[in-house]
Amino acid sequence: MSKTVDSRPDESARSPQLESDVTTDPLVTVKDLKTYYGGDGAFADPPVKAVDGVSFQIERGETLGLVGESGSGKTTLGRTLVQLETATAGDITFDGTDVTTLHGDSLTEWRQRAQIVFQDPESSLNDRMTVGEIIREPLDAHEWGTKSERRNRVQTLLADVGLQPEHYVRYPHQFSGGQRQRVGIARALALEPEFLVLDEPVSALDVSVQAKIISLLDDLQAKFGLTYLFIAHDLSVVRHICDRVAVLYLGKIMEIGETEQLYQNPQNPYTRALLSAIPNPDPQDETARITLPGTPPSPRDPPTGCQFATRCPAKLRPSELDHLDATTWERIERFREVVRERSRVDPGVRGRITRQLGVFSAHDDIDSAVTDLFGDLQEFPPAVVNPIESAVEHIKSGYPEKARELLRDTFGSICDREEPTLQAVNDTDTSQNSKVSSIATTQRSYCHCHKSEHDDVSTIFDRRLNDPDAGTHSSVD
Repeated sequence: MSKTVDSRPDESARSPQLESDVTTDPLVTVKDLKTYYGGDGAFADPPVKAVDGVSFQIERGETLGLVGESGSGKTTLGRTLVQLETATAGDITFDGTDVTTLHGDSLTEWRQRAQIVFQDPESSLNDRMTVGEIIREPLDAHEWGTKSERRNRVQTLLADVGLQPEHYVRYPHQFSGGQRQRVGIARALALEPEFLVLDEPVSALDVSVQAKIISLLDDLQAKFGLTYLFIAHDLSVVRHICDRVAVLYLGKIMEIGETEQLYQNPQNPYTRALLSAIPNPDPQDETARITLPGTPPSPRDPPTGCQFATRCPAKLRPSELDHLDATTWERIERFREVVRERSRVDPGVRGRITRQLGVFSAHDDIDSAVTDLFGDLQEFPPAVVNPIESAVEHIKSGYPEKARELLRDTFGSICDREEPTLQAVNDTDTSQNSKVSSIATTQRSYCHCHKSEHDDVSTIFDRRLNDPDAGTHSSVD
């Protein structure tokens, strides 16, 4: 899909209500939101940090896209916004009300204003209920109107989403995937909400059906003045439907900004890598594909500094070791990843006893890992040899956490030690986007490279692509 083929109704056709909302406060304001799982009790594992300190706003009538790899926390964030998950910390302000403090009848009443459309149109519908019963269920739960009014409401919703009156008495298994998703959308609209979380609503559908569902969502937004959080992994779909986009990685927003500005001029290394993965049908386009090494770290044990530091192609390097070639750096990072995983393994009671006796042997194979990673290097500088040998001894002694700390102190930079801030990197011209305030359209990125003492991300990327052995010329560390 392409943004140039836009099926949205003309802005002049929008209701006066929506136009008047342009100057009001944001509908949804999220501040330092955290959603953790587990971690309770003295002997429990560390918590899973699914969402870890996220802040953003969603304007009235806006569609904010949320993208990222599987496991980045997109669905958890969406479910937390509609209070299907409980926030560990932070605030969610909906039209001036902090919904994280609502309970009982207040929460039930608020839930009429915010709903969710789930990803899988098969598992999200009860096969033992008719379509009419499924859509009517939230109306029954909230005791909305009379039975006759509820039935009429369901018939109206069926028409709104492109289904027929006779579908009222049919069962979900009698429908195609696209039709089932229309039923899910109708159910979400039953209580006339203002805000919808769309959790990958088209990912399970064929491409032709995706286009129809997206067009339907556009039409419904214009008709009812809805506000969307659109969660997806298909970057082309996001570009077509969303006014702004937030890029999530390991529970953190890495970049947020107006859609076209972010797609045409991404500022964060992770965003650049993500966008480079979009298939390009032009055989003449020689844009480099950025392949990220390794896998995202465990959300139980995220990096101390930037969440993306373990895989970042533009990661800053300590100035005293900036002379090392790219291959050596790549092997060092992979070795650090091996040590990081070793440090997460509980040695158990027997392991703790044997390491106290000096006969620990659970990680004797670390020598093989070192050989595999560094054995073919022609040059092995002392600045690399000594700390790696010391790290190996720590691991063999049963103390991989000491090895991890040693390697971080030796080879780590500001990216490993300090969290960056989500800072403004590019102001967007908002004259053509009346739905979003000037504050919201400011492009922001979560990266240390945006500090004035460092080269910017584009310079680092260009240098490393053209000369892989070049350093970062960082002036700190």
